[in-house]
Amino acid sequence: METKDWIHNIQQGDKEAFRAFYEAYADYAIRTASAITRNREMAKDAVQETFIRVYRQIGSYNSELPFEPWFYRILTNECLRLLKKESPLSKYEHPDLENEPSLAVESFDHLSDLYDTIQTLDDGHRIPLILKYVKGFTEKEIADILGLNHNTVKSRLFKARKRLKEQLDLIDKEERSQ
Repeated sequence: METKDWIHNIQQGDKEAFRAFYEAYADYAIRTASAITRNREMAKDAVQETFIRVYRQIGSYNSELPFEPWFYRILTNECLRLLKKESPLSKYEHPDLENEPSLAVESFDHLSDLYDTIQTLDDGHRIPLILKYVKGFTEKEIADILGLNHNTVKSRLFKARKRLKEQLDLIDKEERSQ
């Protein structure tokens, strides 16, 4: 079943369509939320709250617009809301997400240095990078998801790529000198 069919059926109150929609999107949503929050349990909470909000707000979804940016905007907002609530001490905990089998995303396979470096970026640069290169959203869609100006997204992506390159160059130099 296509996403448009699910949405139409969910809007008509079909709970089975919502269950099928959940099963199709849950794993991707958890991977994305885990990358944003850096915390598997927080990611699960964000995804659960996202699906509740989607179910409640599906009637307000404009079917003329692409669904995924709408969905991921809700997910990203939930992740950011939970990150704001998080205690200041937990910001220093960095769980070992690269060894979590359920997070295996082709973009991160065998690229632990890249993954570690991405995780060190601040949220303002890390989240657009994840949405662009892991989820495949356009800059315009990222701007819509994050509620930012298109040029701000372009600038953040540029700076994030520059920081990544600098940090990866440092890692490469360290490995060559050993």
